[in-house]
Amino acid sequence: MYEAHFGLQEPPFALTPNTRYFLESPGHREALELLLVALREREGFVKVTGEVGTGKTLLCRMLLNALGDGYRTAYIPNPCLSAEGLYEALADELAITLPEQANVHRVLKTITQHLLAASEQQQQVVLIIDEAQAMPEETLEALRLLTNLETETTRLLQVVLFGQPELDSLLSQQTLRQLRQRITFQYGLPPLDRQSAVDYLRHRLAQAGYRGTDLFSAPALRLITRASGGIPRLLNVLAHKALLVAWGQGVRQVRRRHVSLAIRDTESVAMPGLLARVL
Repeated sequence: MYEAHFGLQEPPFALTPNTRYFLESPGHREALELLLVALREREGFVKVTGEVGTGKTLLCRMLLNALGDGYRTAYIPNPCLSAEGLYEALADELAITLPEQANVHRVLKTITQHLLAASEQQQQVVLIIDEAQAMPEETLEALRLLTNLETETTRLLQVVLFGQPELDSLLSQQTLRQLRQRITFQYGLPPLDRQSAVDYLRHRLAQAGYRGTDLFSAPALRLITRASGGIPRLLNVLAHKALLVAWGQGVRQVRRRHVSLAIRDTESVAMPGLLARVL
């Protein structure tokens, strides 16, 4: 659309998570380092929470890419499953053939045998669950039972939960206290600070092939970083719309007025009084 006009090779602000566009902001770098350390230490449960749009799914993919040959991973992006559905999804991810018409006991026995075989081969098995706040309570309890699987010296399965802040509320229930006590590492993913938000925009433009001077003016950067609240997804939405406005007007740099129009067109930030506060 506007790529040729601005000297871009591809859209820089697509919402689809792409690890090539990952920016090691302080918060995201700390989260990734914590996850890798926790998995090396073979901790049972690790939890990462963050508001909608803070980059949890992208961080999840970065973790999957960072785990080497010594790991077998299972990734469940939509965990709104029954307990049986969770076991079946785990088996499918690990390429485990389940017995036909098996009950829960036989399914768990088959999974356990696979995990034991992996341990004997010096392979760590990691289950990564995205959007974990959507898990039913009974499924979370089934997940806890899975982590009971261990030998005398090591855990057979490690679990990483990614979720919105509602996950903390869910886990605070008395009925889930046993699972909550097993979470040994946790991290709250913060929004980007102002400088990280500016770096984020410039990084994505550079990854998309931009090689010119600042495509966003300084006032435009101040407005877009404040209006987004440091949420990467909102930065993407506002930057994309501002580029569309500037392209439509035939100019080569995004100005403050272009960002203002993008804000007014974005329901999640276009609240009464917002522009008055940031102008």
